[in-house]
Amino acid sequence: MGAARRGNETGATVTTSLVFYGILGIASTVAAFAVNRRLFAGGQAGPVSVLEGTYYAVGVCSLLLGWYFNVRYVHLYGHRASYINYTKMLFSNWAADSAAQDYTIVNLVLMPLWTITEGRRRGLRWAWIFFVMSLFTSLAFSVAFFLAFMERQRRYNESLAPSITA
Repeated sequence: MGAARRGNETGATVTTSLVFYGILGIASTVAAFAVNRRLFAGGQAGPVSVLEGTYYAVGVCSLLLGWYFNVRYVHLYGHRASYINYTKMLFSNWAADSAAQDYTIVNLVLMPLWTITEGRRRGLRWAWIFFVMSLFTSLAFSVAFFLAFMERQRRYNESLAPSITA
């Protein structure tokens, strides 16, 4: 009976951590939409384009797939599930090491440089939020949503530019 109780407590802790990181992922995504609401209100950027919709669809699919594996990882490792353990496990063999170093460099170095620099150039507000989002959702989700927002920002900027038809 004591073992069953410990299992339930571990399950509650595991579920609490998943909910906590899920809330942070939702909060960072909502923040991206909130601070850039001008892109979605007033119709200046138009309806969702096929390209923009494709980015959103890929992002959501990657989020669901990633969270499927993350939930399994957290439930399997319980209290040992952490960012440190997760990162160590990425480097488990030479093939995984190669992919893991790519993922780590892209997510922790290139993603913030790219989103902040390119976002500022195009007028996207809080472009750094996509890096934060990647820490709580997935890299593919945050890249896909950044690309969708950039596509919408491009159309928004074009709607503000004076027409040269006269």
